[in-house]
Amino acid sequence: MMLARCSAPKRQLIQASSGNHNGVSNWMLHQYSIVSCPSTDATRRSYSHQVVQAKEASLPVTNLTNWMSDHISKFSMGDISPVAQHRSKRMILDNLGVGLIGSKTEIAKSYRNFAVTAEGFHPNHKASVWGTGGLKASTAMAAYLNGASCHAMDFDDTWHPATHPSGPVLPAILALSESLPPSQQPNLEDLLVAFNIGIQVQGALLNCSSQAKNIPHRLHPPAIVGVMGSAAACARLLGHSPQKCLHALAIAASFAGAPMANAGTTTKPLHSGKSARFGLEAALLADKGIEGNSNILDIPSGFGAFYEDYNPKKLLETLIESDNVILHQQDIALKRFPCHLGMHWAIDAALEVRKQIMNECGSGLTDDSVKYIYIVAPGSKYINRPIPTTEHEARHSFQLTTCSALLDGEVTPETFHTNNIDRQNLHRLLRKVRVVTPEDNTPSFENMYVTVGVTTKDNVTFESTCKEPYGHWRKPLSDDDVVKKFRKNTNSLHIDSQNRLISLVSRMGNRHKITEITELLY
Repeated sequence: MMLARCSAPKRQLIQASSGNHNGVSNWMLHQYSIVSCPSTDATRRSYSHQVVQAKEASLPVTNLTNWMSDHISKFSMGDISPVAQHRSKRMILDNLGVGLIGSKTEIAKSYRNFAVTAEGFHPNHKASVWGTGGLKASTAMAAYLNGASCHAMDFDDTWHPATHPSGPVLPAILALSESLPPSQQPNLEDLLVAFNIGIQVQGALLNCSSQAKNIPHRLHPPAIVGVMGSAAACARLLGHSPQKCLHALAIAASFAGAPMANAGTTTKPLHSGKSARFGLEAALLADKGIEGNSNILDIPSGFGAFYEDYNPKKLLETLIESDNVILHQQDIALKRFPCHLGMHWAIDAALEVRKQIMNECGSGLTDDSVKYIYIVAPGSKYINRPIPTTEHEARHSFQLTTCSALLDGEVTPETFHTNNIDRQNLHRLLRKVRVVTPEDNTPSFENMYVTVGVTTKDNVTFESTCKEPYGHWRKPLSDDDVVKKFRKNTNSLHIDSQNRLISLVSRMGNRHKITEITELLY
């Protein structure tokens, strides 16, 4: 279940047996050859200012820190199964889309106003700020702003164990790529390799803890594992030696952590942004000789400080024995709706209830026709918000997302605008909602369920239960729907730019530079 290097024969077996995974369409698989053949050139390129002239010997596999550092340094296309390539390309395209639509929000504009005060935007800066028509920032600030934009609407991907993996990684490696000299510009295959190792490191670290499998209640995962993934991805893109990869992880651990209390506020998107930024800076600091604890992933006072049941020994045993990369075995949830993933269960159930009511009554639901509404959901205080007053609270409210779906028959970015949140008929409906949290309903994206019931004033009850919404990793969006979501989220771009981005992400070979993507993110 964990990351490891697959041999070529095993990869061929995987490719032969994988077929058209999870019912996805042939669009990305064939039209744009999304499942590329593994590169025959397994040697890693070095973009470090201090180029490694000779291949450094592997670190002794005495602990998890050494194993992980060595793995990051030597990771290549040959280590990414066709299934993982396919999934990661979907993630990249989706993340570009949610980052671009997120850049148009008021919260993203506020972050950019901060950036103006902090250091300004200058033509001599090299890194693009997405969705701004050409603003350039420092490498670190661009990673910060773009990472925050990816999480501005809570529209980005979600994994199990719970985290938002792409937002801290993709903005970091894109900003880093733009800052490198023309002679050292990495290509799209390099991007795919760096992105995948950044995702893998997050998945591995999360699997060190059983606590991480539940919806978090104390610390926000993108701010913990996200910065480690960003550091790993940037270290790999820079061609760091195993020793420098080790210190990049150690430095990144000192930048990790953020409390869940800021969920539902305008601070929460900064968790992805700061992880993108500080992971990038950790890789650069390691390149300059800054060092951290050489056992950072193996001791309770290191990365173990974030999880009480952290077990690096168990993970190392799994890594050494495993045949598959994490992303090969565990797909990602790509969201249909711009809100917390838990809301998707409630929305799908509510839309089914609305359909039942329309079929039975011949018309939609109105607030004065409802006696009461019940929602059976897992217990989690930060997503139980009876009367949210801001868009960010609303994105984390079982009650508001359920009632909006019942009233409107859809949940869109506009659902969370102030004029919709403040509707009187919506508020009248919200006051009729009660949430039930039975003990058997585990607060885990893997096992939870949500039941929505509506009892009318005629004492007729309509009910629906959702055990896995469309978009869940067990019920993933089709490739066509991933593209449709991307096009809708990037409607500010010319269609030619949209098509070009789709084509570049679908191919991701060594003939195109990463900057061919970043120059289109205006």
